[in-house]
Amino acid sequence: MDAKLTLNMDREISARAKAYARSKGRSLSDLVEDYLKFLTSGQKETEPELTPRVKSLLGSIKVPKELNYKKELSDQLRTKYLDE
Repeated sequence: MDAKLTLNMDREISARAKAYARSKGRSLSDLVEDYLKFLTSGQKETEPELTPRVKSLLGSIKVPKELNYKKELSDQLRTKYLDE
């Protein structure tokens, strides 16, 4: 059985939410209900399932534990774009 719920929010957010729902072909009530179901389900977000191709690549490269990924990426981007 459905229950009526009144929400108060900023007009701009309300207008954007209604436009979003309309663009998806759904009602705002439907979107809010689905979101509240998700929040109250107690389930944690799951990571997307890996494709077979990606699974086959797991473990194919050995990376040192002390590797600083962010520093390496920064160094490579600096070399690529600043040292040309």
